[in-house]
Amino acid sequence: MNNIATYREAIQRCRELLERAQAVDLSEPMGVSLATVDVDGQPSVRMVLLRGFDERGFVFYTNSRSRKGRELDHNPRAALCFYWDALREQLRVQGKAERVSDEENDTYWEKRPRLSQLAAVASRQSEILEDPQILVDRVAELERRYENGPVPRPDHWYGYRVVPARIEFWTGRDGRMHERSIYEDSGQGWTSFFVYP
Repeated sequence: MNNIATYREAIQRCRELLERAQAVDLSEPMGVSLATVDVDGQPSVRMVLLRGFDERGFVFYTNSRSRKGRELDHNPRAALCFYWDALREQLRVQGKAERVSDEENDTYWEKRPRLSQLAAVASRQSEILEDPQILVDRVAELERRYENGPVPRPDHWYGYRVVPARIEFWTGRDGRMHERSIYEDSGQGWTSFFVYP
């Protein structure tokens, strides 16, 4: 039976789980699989880093000219999947992907390490690279160009926020007795329910 659940309850559970993951000794606790779909319906998945989270959704940043950027511009729907083996926990999120504001983009860009800024400007993400030395040379040329000044954020580099329409909490149990708890926007409010593992 579906019980009415508030979105705020689901987000609070996400917040608590993300905090627990960050408290464990993991190399990338905010690493998350991001799935998108191309114009032909072919799904594609890759790892990105979660860079923001609040009641509005889950934020990651990328070059919008990359494969994922192009796919999100065509079909602004995405799925995220976090898995923390040390916790025996998984968090899955599905929803609409929207661009974050220029202010948010600039604020995050300014916090990035300088080399990451230079590499983001130099990279033609997802395009064919004939020789890795080309990227190294491009970064070195940009370092000379900007010397000690700030590296400007490219117009095509920004964040996407995945606004949840469905959130699943998976907890691993012995004997495959896993717990799967779903929060979902029914179109008439959020509901919560369990599903079989």
